[in-house]
Amino acid sequence: MALRPAAPRSQADKLAQRDAAQQDVFLREVDDALREDEMMRAIRHYGRVAAIVVAALLLALAGYLWWGKHREDQAATRAENFTLALDQLDAGNLAAASSQLAPIAGDSDDGSRAAAKLLQADIALKQGSKDQAIALYAGVAADSAAPQPYRDLATIREVATRFDSMKPEDVVARLRPLAIPGGPWFGSAGELLGMAYLQQGHKDLAAPLFGAIARDKTVPDSLRARCRQIAGLLGFDAVDDVARDHAAPAGTQTDTQG
Repeated sequence: MALRPAAPRSQADKLAQRDAAQQDVFLREVDDALREDEMMRAIRHYGRVAAIVVAALLLALAGYLWWGKHREDQAATRAENFTLALDQLDAGNLAAASSQLAPIAGDSDDGSRAAAKLLQADIALKQGSKDQAIALYAGVAADSAAPQPYRDLATIREVATRFDSMKPEDVVARLRPLAIPGGPWFGSAGELLGMAYLQQGHKDLAAPLFGAIARDKTVPDSLRARCRQIAGLLGFDAVDDVARDHAAPAGTQTDTQG
């Protein structure tokens, strides 16, 4: 069966189709223009805020980089001044060494400040300025911003410097927390603590303390020998243990059970 041929479109249909196509193009152009106008309004509205934010971020980054470089320069200057002070000290120029340490002692860096003051105190002792040294030690010991190891060392040095004028109970109160077996200050704090115990008449506390220091191999040999002698005078046998340690061949153990 043959298909009926499609009827040819009229001129009116062609015109209507063309108008529809032109209207579709016009609508798309209008839509694009509206979107572009909205974008420009958004840029004008938020562009200033965005520029301020970007500028603030760049300024913050620049400030951070400058501060880091500034701190590095300060640290290098402190290290150089400290080295110069040690050189002056080795040369026996105590006054020059103390003057070299003065800027560091007034520095804002807590560790550097404490270290400089401790060294200044040692210099003051060598110069015979005991009161000045005690004041410097006490200042570091009471400085809550200073690193704890510096504060502990300052406490021991202060007590050692003014031991003769302190009450034994005050020495005990300040040093007993530091005289801990296995701790970094056991030897130096323990020796002073033991002497304070003796002043209090507590031989029963002093003798085993001196004996423990004498047996502690982490303590300097000179301090161990001194405490071993004191322990012996107090009737505490610390000599035999030390002698046995030296007499036993390496890698062997004494059989205490027979």
